[in-house]
Amino acid sequence: MKPIFKTALTASMTVAALVPTVAMAHTGHETSGLMAGLSHPFTGLDHLLAMVAVGLWAAQMGGKAIWQLPLAFIATMALGAGLSMAGMTVPFVESGILASVIAAGLLVAFAARFNLLLCTALTAAMAMFHGVAHGAEMPLAASGLGYMSGFMLATLVLHLAGIALIKAGKPALATLVARVAGGSIAAGGLVLAVM
Repeated sequence: MKPIFKTALTASMTVAALVPTVAMAHTGHETSGLMAGLSHPFTGLDHLLAMVAVGLWAAQMGGKAIWQLPLAFIATMALGAGLSMAGMTVPFVESGILASVIAAGLLVAFAARFNLLLCTALTAAMAMFHGVAHGAEMPLAASGLGYMSGFMLATLVLHLAGIALIKAGKPALATLVARVAGGSIAAGGLVLAVM
């Protein structure tokens, strides 16, 4: 694995592991929002698959896409969550989430490469549905800021996991892994759609 990606992955995993511990070390602070936010992307297979797929696709594209796609996803997801927490409703959220899983998987499986602006816009569109769902599912007693911080950090970890899967191995193996993973993610989305 390239040193920069190994360092980034190690740092985010360490932060993800330590943040809940640090938050609980002080009494009198609300921790359920942070904890709920950290766990939320990991408790829904649809969220987990889409977020790993974004990391895979960003790594496949390389260059600026490697940071631009994950950041676009996280920023738009936070916007969607904020709108949802403010009471805005978006139709077809679950359908949009499932479509995003299938689309992201196919983009990875076929190693799709478009103009970076278009790829960023597609990524942001997928993220909006995930963000609205996150916001709608925030526990009533949770702090909105803590909850959003948690799911944004967890999402970053999942993006970095996807990036690491591609960047860790030899290029030929990484291509095969990406295509198999992308096909599996798309198939997982289809299964979730019919369940």
